[in-house]
Amino acid sequence: MWWWWFALLAVIGGCRGGEVTYDRRSLIINGQPKILFSGSIHYPRSTPDMWPSLISKAKRGGLDVIQTYVFWNLHEPRRGQYDFSGRRDIVSFIKQIQAQGLYASLRIGPYVESEWSYGGLPFWLHDIPGIVYRSDNEPFKFYMQNFTTMIVNMMKSEGLYASQGGPIILSQIENEYQNIERAFHERGPPYVRWAAKMAVGLKTGVPWTMCKQDDAPNPVINTCNGMKCGQTFVGPNSPNKPSIWSENWTTFYQLYGKNTRTRSPEDIAYQVALFISKKYGSFVNYYMYHGGTNFGRTASAYVPTSYYGLAPLDEYGLIQQPKWGHLKDLHAAIKLCSEPLLRGTPTSSCLGEQQEAVVFQTKSGGCAAFLMNNDSKTDTLVVFQNVTYGLPPSSISIFPDCKNVAFNTAKVTTQYNNRSTVPVTKLNTAKRWKQFTEAVPNFGDTSLRSDTLLEQMNTTKDASDYLWYTFRFQRNSSSDDQPMLNVTSLAHVLHVFVNGLLVGSAHGTPTSSITLETKVSLNNGINNVSLLSVMVGLPDSGPFLEHRTAGLRRVRILLNQDIIDFTNYSWGYQVGLLGEKLQVYTDNGLSKVQWSTLSSSTQPPLWYKTKFDAPGGTDPVVLYLGSMGKGEAWVNGQSIGRYWVSFTEPAGNPTQTWYNVPRSFLKPVGNLLVLLDEEYGNPLDIVIGTTRITKVCGHVSDSHPPSVTSWKGHYPFSKKYKKYRGKRPKVQLYCPRKTKISGIIFASLGTPCGDCGSYAIGSCHSSNSRAIVEKACLGKTKCSIPQSYQIFGGDPCPGIPKALLVDAQCE
Repeated sequence: MWWWWFALLAVIGGCRGGEVTYDRRSLIINGQPKILFSGSIHYPRSTPDMWPSLISKAKRGGLDVIQTYVFWNLHEPRRGQYDFSGRRDIVSFIKQIQAQGLYASLRIGPYVESEWSYGGLPFWLHDIPGIVYRSDNEPFKFYMQNFTTMIVNMMKSEGLYASQGGPIILSQIENEYQNIERAFHERGPPYVRWAAKMAVGLKTGVPWTMCKQDDAPNPVINTCNGMKCGQTFVGPNSPNKPSIWSENWTTFYQLYGKNTRTRSPEDIAYQVALFISKKYGSFVNYYMYHGGTNFGRTASAYVPTSYYGLAPLDEYGLIQQPKWGHLKDLHAAIKLCSEPLLRGTPTSSCLGEQQEAVVFQTKSGGCAAFLMNNDSKTDTLVVFQNVTYGLPPSSISIFPDCKNVAFNTAKVTTQYNNRSTVPVTKLNTAKRWKQFTEAVPNFGDTSLRSDTLLEQMNTTKDASDYLWYTFRFQRNSSSDDQPMLNVTSLAHVLHVFVNGLLVGSAHGTPTSSITLETKVSLNNGINNVSLLSVMVGLPDSGPFLEHRTAGLRRVRILLNQDIIDFTNYSWGYQVGLLGEKLQVYTDNGLSKVQWSTLSSSTQPPLWYKTKFDAPGGTDPVVLYLGSMGKGEAWVNGQSIGRYWVSFTEPAGNPTQTWYNVPRSFLKPVGNLLVLLDEEYGNPLDIVIGTTRITKVCGHVSDSHPPSVTSWKGHYPFSKKYKKYRGKRPKVQLYCPRKTKISGIIFASLGTPCGDCGSYAIGSCHSSNSRAIVEKACLGKTKCSIPQSYQIFGGDPCPGIPKALLVDAQCE
């Protein structure tokens, strides 16, 4: 089957810029129609030193294109003041993509959503008179066009569009606008037409897209977002446009307090094969291929610091198996079908009640077939071209030549792996730590005043998560009744102080606001009430984002059977915390406050500081904050993001306990770690560690054809292909770079129970399993063990379908 390998090399080719057009089947680059696989990697959610490795691993995974949003509020945090430094250096990121021979897809938006604070819109837009975001509104269109034009001109000046010889082959304007278009009534459709015309008028020389916009005006291409575009996509709105899947979600993004959910590689592969065969798709983008880290305050409301951590490349850039490898095998199999898919005529035939064959044939004799079992519960046998094939539930088998199975979406033959974290430095002695107590401001300490409750976002202007609301009142009573304080808020967290003492805290959820009711002790005479209102990211979606509100809505005290309403009262405000203003998380800011020894009797908010040395080696560095409450962490003055350990999932587990500390943030010794904690956290259990892949596992069976990228053959069910039976499935194990297979944890040829997640020896087992695998693998970075009975000393149970499962340690 040597021809498969040369065919694969031919269809992969190299990625060079040139004229980009399209027809109903695909994008056409330099006159060549293309089937393209893409992955989202967002430049600000990783660090520049990580970019080359992320792009390289994406390329090795069979991707042709790297997709990224452009984050307006990151680049223009203040009107007319731009920042493209460090993680914001989008030009450098795109040039890295080009250097590794890949294409780029640029989703300018400039509204992006993306679980990014305010959907990527800069908050200063809120103060533009008469503005209505994302509608046929002249002020918004003016600033949107300014930014879009600036980004396009920047790309042009660097020669980055394919029409200039660069890597950018596709751009996007707006983002999922159809979700909210009806809310704008007659102001919606004209905005869509304007945005399309404006973008096309910028003359980039490459096509533009609008995702989830079924009426995208010509020549803009409408594209699909979601997990099931193979089933749900209604198709292009013109017979001359290709089918593009701009967001194939590789997992579910996480929210604080919600259960973690993931998506299997089998389901992703099934939907991709369905999209390509049934919807004639030719461009699939994985969102996210690498999620990364929401550094600083960039995450939107209730979104944790870790983003899409279960993507093919995890938060630290480590390959996550089997998702990465299974998709790699899928890409290779589909690329072998390129000629029939792009130039052939499709026909479909029924193979059963829920089974189907889609065949693409060219006039020159090329042929590719997709055999589908759409039954989600039952294995089935189908007859195709007089040969019987087995199809697992919800699966598609791919035949690049209409004869030989190259891949089945439900049969994972790539290895599994597990990441482990190794503690390196325990910060568990009080003498390592110093603390600073954040001052609780009273009404008299404030300079910003109002006779009503101010809306929080418009008051802070996104300069801080924190807003102090303060008031004072006089109590003249000797009653023994204990007063009750009642507060409602549209913020995310609330801490209440009466006369400087913390008396209560509460938080909302992604679907509910805050109601806090607590008994308080009041003095006879003047009482100072200070309420710390906290946002955990700004909202990122929905119509009329400029009208969204946050902060306190009502404050009342029940006193001596009377209800005193302080909602319309004399209030004083302080934007942000003193520690933020003084930047106590930096070397320069440290000396501006008085730090004291660690004490558990001091009330929050508290600032903690310590120093640590960087762990040796090159493994990613992580920070364990599982003993803390809620706050933010800085390393050498750079925020590694918010943490909220105390807000647990329904099962009682914190949403996130380990936090990414990029090595580019570190020096060899004396790294400054500063934490702000709003609750009673315990810094003595904080740990500095490293993380890496420590276990790899492979599992193949008689029913698993080896992947097209692991060997150039297959093991079909049919007796007709007897000549291929020498090509047995193989367990192939790969340890990470600079590590070797140090031990075999489990090995069984026979009928092992379970899979790589949980396993045991079954009723049929070759006693030689461990010895044979150890001989083949110990001390090696990679090894390959065929499921061959000769190698294992004979068939341990003739006549029974068998499997080989191996779990190994990497050190």
